[in-house]
Amino acid sequence: MKVIKRDGRAVDYDSQKIAVAIGKANAKVRAKERATKEEINEIIKYVEELDKKRILVEDIQDIIEQRLMDIKRFELAKEYMIYRYTRALVRKSNTTDESILGIIKNQNRDVAEENSNKNSMLASTQRDYIAGEVSKDLTKRILLPEKITKAHEDGVLHFHDMDYFLQPIFNCCLINIADMLDNGTVMNGKLLESPKSFHTACIVTAQIIAVVASNQYGGQSVDISHLGKYVRRSYEKFKEQLDEFEDLTEEQKEKIAMARLKREIASGVQTIQYQINTLMTTNGQTPFVTLFLNLKKDDEYIKETAMIIEEMLKQRLQGIKNEKGVYVTPAFPKLVYVLDEHNCLKGGEYDYLTKLAVKCSAKRLYPDYISAKKMRENYEGNVFAPMGCRSFLSQWKDENGNYKFEGRFNQGVVSINLPQIGIVSGGDEEKFWKIFDERLELCKEALMCRHYALLGVTTDISPTHWIYGAIARMKPGEKIDPLLKGGYSTLSLGYIGLYEVTKLMKGVSHTTEEGHDFAIKVMRHLKEATDTWKKETGLGFALYGTPAESLCYRFAKIDKEKFGTIEDVTDKGFYTNSYHVDVREKIDAFKKLSFESEFQNLSLGGAISYIEIPNMNKNLEALEDLVKFIYDNIQYAEFNTKSDYCHVCGFDGEIIINDNNEWECPNCGNKDHKKMNVTRRTCGYLGENFWNVGKTKEIKSRVLHL
Repeated sequence: MKVIKRDGRAVDYDSQKIAVAIGKANAKVRAKERATKEEINEIIKYVEELDKKRILVEDIQDIIEQRLMDIKRFELAKEYMIYRYTRALVRKSNTTDESILGIIKNQNRDVAEENSNKNSMLASTQRDYIAGEVSKDLTKRILLPEKITKAHEDGVLHFHDMDYFLQPIFNCCLINIADMLDNGTVMNGKLLESPKSFHTACIVTAQIIAVVASNQYGGQSVDISHLGKYVRRSYEKFKEQLDEFEDLTEEQKEKIAMARLKREIASGVQTIQYQINTLMTTNGQTPFVTLFLNLKKDDEYIKETAMIIEEMLKQRLQGIKNEKGVYVTPAFPKLVYVLDEHNCLKGGEYDYLTKLAVKCSAKRLYPDYISAKKMRENYEGNVFAPMGCRSFLSQWKDENGNYKFEGRFNQGVVSINLPQIGIVSGGDEEKFWKIFDERLELCKEALMCRHYALLGVTTDISPTHWIYGAIARMKPGEKIDPLLKGGYSTLSLGYIGLYEVTKLMKGVSHTTEEGHDFAIKVMRHLKEATDTWKKETGLGFALYGTPAESLCYRFAKIDKEKFGTIEDVTDKGFYTNSYHVDVREKIDAFKKLSFESEFQNLSLGGAISYIEIPNMNKNLEALEDLVKFIYDNIQYAEFNTKSDYCHVCGFDGEIIINDNNEWECPNCGNKDHKKMNVTRRTCGYLGENFWNVGKTKEIKSRVLHL
C-alpha cells in the first residue's frame, strides 16, 4: 500500500507511524482513557484490511479518529484531533517573514555567513537566499517527517541544503565533459557542435560549467585531460595552414606551429579561468567547480594534457587582478593535482609539473593533492575526480562491465553529530552503541527523504543534465529514476567530531592507543551501516568525511546550549571535523598524514586531510618532501599555513594592525582577513573569536579556520 503525502509524494505504508501518533495522544490522557496495545493493533489491522493500493494520509487520520470514537476512547480521540489540528497549524504558519526581511536589510548574519562564496549584498544572491528561506520553511513544516525536522533542530543530525530541498535538483556531480565535447550539446535550444580547436573547447567548457551550476546546488568537477585532443586539433590546424608556405622548412613550420599553439593554450586556459570567475550563476555566486589535473599514463594525449596543466598552474600562480589591479587568489576553480609514478618527484618525466604545483600551493594554497597509488588501492584500481564538494563516488560498472564515474552524481547529504551521542550516553558504552544505532536509523530515513524527493523527476527539469550529456542522454519527459537506483548515484552519510566523542567515551584523544581503537570501531560501525543500507535498498550509500566548517560550529553551539560547558568538547566553540586530529595536538605533518590515512581508507565516500606548514614560500623543499610522502601514504591531502602571508599580493611578512584596529597588508592594503594566513587553522571552526596582537592591541573579527 502506498500512502499519498500532502505534497503529493507516494511513500510506502508504515504501520509504526500509526502506533506512534496514537501513542503521542495516549501520553496526554489519563491512564484509564488510553488505548491498549491490542486496540491500537486493531486500528492498524482495520486500515490494512481496506486492501487499498493507494490511500491519502488524511484518510488514514480520519479512520483513526473514527475508530477511537467507536471503541469509546472519546478523551483520547479528542486529544488526537487536537494533535492533528496543531500539526496542521504548524504546517500553515509562516516562519519566514523575519528571516527574509533580514536578508533584504542585510541583517540576517546566519544566512549571510552560511556560504562565504556568495555576496549577500547582490540582488541576485538575495533572490536565491529568499527562495532558500522559503524552501527551509516548507521543508521543516511539510516536506520532512516531524522526527527528522526535530532531530535536525536538536543537532542530532544535520539535513544538508534544506534551502534547495523544495526543488527537484541534486547535490554534486562529475560532468561527462568528454561526451558533451565529442558529441556536441544543446544550450538554450541552440546546438553546440564538437569544437574544432582548443580555444573553442575552453569556451564551451566554461559555458557548460555555468549552466550545470545553475541547475544543481553542489559542486561539479571536470577532468581537463579530455581537452588534450583539442590541443592536438589546434596544432594540426596550425600545421595545415603553414603547409601553404612552401618557402618554410619543416623545422620552421614546427617552430611557428608550436609558438601559435602555446599562445592558444594560454588564451584558452585564461578563458576558462576568467569565465568561471566573472560568470554569475542563477544562485548568485561563481560556479563551484573543481578542475581535475590528471596525467593518465595510457592517454594518447598525455603530452597535450601536460601542456594544459602547466599553463593552468602558471596562471593560478600569477593570480587574477582585482578591481584595484592587484593579483589575487581566485576561489574558483579549485584545482586537484594527481600524483602518479611519472610525477611524484622521484625522477619521473613530469616531475617539473609537480615542482610547479608545489610553488603554486605555497603562494595560492592550491592545488590539493591526490595519490593515484593510494586511490587505486581503495577503488579497485581506479583514479577519478572527487565531486566539487570533495565527496567520492563508489565503483559502478555499466552493462558492458566497464567502470563509469563521469556522468554520475550525489543525491544529497545527511551528517550525524557523534559528540552528542557521547554526551547523552554519559560514557556508558552499552548505551552509546544503542543510541548510535537509533540515530543511524534516523539518518537513513533522512537520506531516503532525499531519494524519494528525486523519484519521478523528469528530464525536462534540466535538459543540460539529463538530455544533453552532462549526466545522461535521456529522452525529453523521461523519468530519471533509473539513475537514482542500483548505486549509479550516491547518498552520503557525513560525520562530525570523532576526536570529541573519543574524549567523551575514553577520556583520551583518538591519537592514543586506547582512543584509536575506539575511534576505528566507530568508523567501522559507520561504514558497516552504509554498507548494510546499500544491500537493503540497492542505493549507493557512502560514508563521507564532511568538509562542512560551519557544521562543526553549529553542532557544538547546540550541544553547549543543551548540555552546558564540557571541557575539551563544548568549551572550544567548535567540533573537530570528521576524523581529523585536534588542532592543538602536537604532531608533525608526516605523522598526521600517516595517522589520518587509516581513517580515509574507511571513509571512501569522501575524505581530505589538512596539514599546516609555516612560511611555505621559504620551505619549498619541505613541501616537496611532503608531496612525496602523500604519494606513498595518503589518498587526499591539502596544505595550509600559519605564517603571516597576504594572498592578495603575495607579501610574505608581518601583517599589521592599522589605526582602525583592522588587519592590513602593509604592501597592498588588503583588509580581507580571509585572504591572510594569520587567520588560517585546521580545526574547521566558523564563528567569532578574539585575536590578541602583541601586548596591547586586541581585534575582534569573524574568522574562517580551515
